[in-house]
Amino acid sequence: MYQRILAPIDGSETAQRALGFALSLARETGAELIPLFVIDVPIVAYEAPGFDPSIVRDALQQQGEQLKAESQALMQSENVRGTARVVEADAPGGTVAERILEEARATGCDLIVMGTHGRRGVKRFLLGSVAERLVRMSFCPVLLVPGGVEAAAPKHEVMAA
Repeated sequence: MYQRILAPIDGSETAQRALGFALSLARETGAELIPLFVIDVPIVAYEAPGFDPSIVRDALQQQGEQLKAESQALMQSENVRGTARVVEADAPGGTVAERILEEARATGCDLIVMGTHGRRGVKRFLLGSVAERLVRMSFCPVLLVPGGVEAAAPKHEVMAA
């Protein structure tokens, strides 16, 4: 059915739940799974006088690498093939949805599984805006996993950094 599934991750509970769905689906269909963390430094970090945006970028890079390693270990334990990735948004304040779609195209994904509410950066909440934008722009099916609801997804623990 599916050959390659992309699952955006950000350390939030909803992203963990979505990754659980993606893992189960990849295992059942034999698909490759690509967990993806997007480094997105908020534009305000560049505009704050005397603030070095590389501090935020470095913290996000570290968080992404930690989530990448945890996702990769989880995939191995579930016997799911694929490679977790960390990428950067194209420009400061660039859209995460566009970067996710670029990666989905570049890696030949035929499904994206993601949570509707996530946490980005230093506990900044996005109330579904990335998911909404991604759905509107997507070239392939998108499976959205709602946040704040006890779902029937398998419990897969991926710890946030």
